[in-house]
Amino acid sequence: MNIALVAHDKKKQDIIQFATAYKHIFSNHTLFATGTTGTKIADQTGLDISCFLSGPLGGDQQIGAKIAENQMDMVIFFRDPLTAQPHEPDISALLRLCDVHHIPLATNIAGAEILIKALERGDLHWREIVKENKKE
Repeated sequence: MNIALVAHDKKKQDIIQFATAYKHIFSNHTLFATGTTGTKIADQTGLDISCFLSGPLGGDQQIGAKIAENQMDMVIFFRDPLTAQPHEPDISALLRLCDVHHIPLATNIAGAEILIKALERGDLHWREIVKENKKE
């Protein structure tokens, strides 16, 4: 599965710790991330991650494009709800695309824990069926 990892500045350490804890699961999937987040996770975990631009520079939009093209299966986005983000419209658009295209989305560690356990159990194989059906 293709998984996007995104985190606001104050949540980067949380997503690094999350990726470290679940490295054994993430290593079986194709990972994408916004620039700074992906670089930090890769440096600290050794996971292979394809990095887009930094979120404020268009990385959120690049992930959104992959969602719209049916090339992203899950988004884990550790948001900082207490800090205003200058690129909030891009963030809102990304979340909206997840809803429109039925992409599993977690915006905090509790939701991410549920998704990663579901991924490990195989509960998200329906995404493969969806992708195959959209190719036809």
